[in-house]
Amino acid sequence: MSLQTIDPTRYQDQLDEKLARFRQTFAPHGLPDPEIFVSPPLHYRLRAEFHILHEGRKIHYAMFAPGDSITLIPIQSFPAAAEPICALMPRLQEALQASNTLRDGLFRVDFLATLSGELLLTLVYHTHLGKRWEAAAQDLAASLKLPLLGRSKGRKTVLQRDWVLESFELNGRQLQYQQIEGSFTQPNGQVNRKMLGWACQQLQGLGGDLLELYCGNGNFTIALAPLFRQVLATELSKASVQAAEFNLKANQVNNVALARISSAELSQALSGKKSFKPLAHLDLNGYRFSTLCVDPPRSGLDTQTLALARDFDHILYISCNPASLAENMAVLQETHRITAVAVFDQFPYTHHLESGLLLTRRQR
Repeated sequence: MSLQTIDPTRYQDQLDEKLARFRQTFAPHGLPDPEIFVSPPLHYRLRAEFHILHEGRKIHYAMFAPGDSITLIPIQSFPAAAEPICALMPRLQEALQASNTLRDGLFRVDFLATLSGELLLTLVYHTHLGKRWEAAAQDLAASLKLPLLGRSKGRKTVLQRDWVLESFELNGRQLQYQQIEGSFTQPNGQVNRKMLGWACQQLQGLGGDLLELYCGNGNFTIALAPLFRQVLATELSKASVQAAEFNLKANQVNNVALARISSAELSQALSGKKSFKPLAHLDLNGYRFSTLCVDPPRSGLDTQTLALARDFDHILYISCNPASLAENMAVLQETHRITAVAVFDQFPYTHHLESGLLLTRRQR
């Protein structure tokens, strides 16, 4: 992570600058005025990763200088991180400094927190982790009263568990999400809740069946499933699929079929061009898809997925990159019009801006 300038008095100014760029990017597409969902100005990040600088027997948390992936700057605190992370940082630093076994070879510390109060700690090393490290780490985990794991040269040593369980209320439901260390999760929990609420509001009453691509650990799947008769959700990451399976059971969601397959492969399967083993247990002809939900990587939708999307009556497009979203919209606007827009400030004090579009098919 790179060091940010975090000034709560400048929060609205930095958001206004991003909104101006967003509106300018989408001016050619007849963009409706977006709903704006703000972030808490401090303590909004549920994930934080810090490098470790060694100075004799002392260690310091450090982050890269802005725009520089080489120069590390020692830090005393990181007010963007969730309050449990901020509270743990000095205690952990003191404990690590007091232990040669835990300190030697340590080069990064990762924190993963939840809105529900859980916290997971990952210590990352250059050196091999043996029994002596495990014993010292067990003592540290017991003293801090939290799960802890170690990483070294491609190996992961899990002492208790490698996940946290997020839990929050949404539209009268108490949702639970297993979030696995090293897998993608939404970093700004408060804004994520707002994003899920907006998505549910847009798709309320559409009915039919839902196809969701890039479902991750089921973040949107769990929230949206009650709005549809059936859901087919796809994801390529093995760890995310495992978490999604856990989350479907934990939330008693029974109308979702999950497949580990890429969006391009699914596009081929739905067009009848090719069959794939992960879909062998499904009757694809039995679905009556009304809506497509996509939350793609920064590169946006590939050509095959764009072609697939053009046939849906409704598209809910969640984007982490306005540039690739604009490129995709240049294609989709031929068949769809934008009926709702929202922006979500997931990453305050950076140039990043999350957004959501609801697209409705033009009359054929």
